Amino acid sequence: MKPRWFETVAEAQRRARRRLPRSVYLALVAGAEAGFTLRDNLEAFAELGFAPRVAGAPARRELSTQAMGESIALPVLLSPTGVQAVHPEAEVAVARAAASRGTALGLSSFASQPMERVAAANPKLFFQLYWIEPRELLLAQIDRARRAGVRGLIVTLDWTFSHHRDWNSPRIPERLDARTMLRLAPDALLHPRWLADWLRAGRLPELTVPNMAPPGEPAPTFFGAYAQWMRSRPPTWEDLAWLREQWSGPFMVKGVSRAEEAELAVQAGFSAISVSNHGGNNLDGTPAAIRLLPAVAEAVSDRAEVLLDGGVRRGGDVVKALALGARAVMIGRAYLWGLAAAGQAGVENVLDILRDGIDSALLGLGRRTPGDLTSEDLIVPPGFERRPARRGPSAREPSLA
Repeated sequence: MKPRWFETVAEAQRRARRRLPRSVYLALVAGAEAGFTLRDNLEAFAELGFAPRVAGAPARRELSTQAMGESIALPVLLSPTGVQAVHPEAEVAVARAAASRGTALGLSSFASQPMERVAAANPKLFFQLYWIEPRELLLAQIDRARRAGVRGLIVTLDWTFSHHRDWNSPRIPERLDARTMLRLAPDALLHPRWLADWLRAGRLPELTVPNMAPPGEPAPTFFGAYAQWMRSRPPTWEDLAWLREQWSGPFMVKGVSRAEEAELAVQAGFSAISVSNHGGNNLDGTPAAIRLLPAVAEAVSDRAEVLLDGGVRRGGDVVKALALGARAVMIGRAYLWGLAAAGQAGVENVLDILRDGIDSALLGLGRRTPGDLTSEDLIVPPGFERRPARRGPSAREPSLA
């Protein structure tokens, strides 16, 4: 019998691919259109080199830090991801794993588990919102999050709808009716361990999203909630400033890639910014998040926390992001592969891999804490960064006025 423990995130991905039905696995790895951004999220990290020190390194390193108002044992948070059909315990197992390793997680509006259950498993929980209308629906979600003991909110803005959005993405059914189950049965039967997990849980994957349910109503289907979001007009910065006023605690804007929009997020009162392109699932052709990070971090300075989300697979990737200005990183696919491979233990395994890699990189760079890292610890090739053109004085500036 093969051991459940694995040594790399790549091995977690390999095991997830073997264990999951093809359609479920492809939903995890798909990217928008030609997959340029998806690939660049990964390849950009390889372009960055380290500048190690060989003497005077601290005997012990301290990996803990603060992010979104929470003390965390390592500078890695678990990003909100949608319906997690890879394992029956889904977000609850992820929450327990994060708690066991001393870190926090985000919970998607499109999660398959209610926020109350997830908050009970890990109180270091941030609930993620999409801009939906009418505003009363947002207010109801925020009130529910407050009553559940959620510590902070995230508004995700790096996801727009376009036809043929997902490159290599499988067809996702509206609901698991008899015809759908018959169509999916051959693929599921070829992956008996995944199917057995669900049969032991006494159910099949659910395609409803309980955290999007209006008060007193049943949970909508994933596509029902998705349609509600699609019908809502995109928010303005004035809308986002209003949204920020509804929550007194930590609040993150996820999806910023331009320095001037980072400044607007600060003006609107947001306490954290995530440089992200939705894992390559948004506007294809957007550069890797790590290429955009330095300009955003420079624009924000110490007025808000800056995090990076996209392409992190190793502890060394985490250290590179911190050296370029991030307070911490958020991971998505990496922990989902761990969840698919071995449930809660697999997510813990992924976090252990990243923790050990961060510690090794700090040792090699002669740094004691994540906060000691600077760009001098890296070899950044010419042209690595991407800085979108700033608006000229004659252009119409976005504002909160």
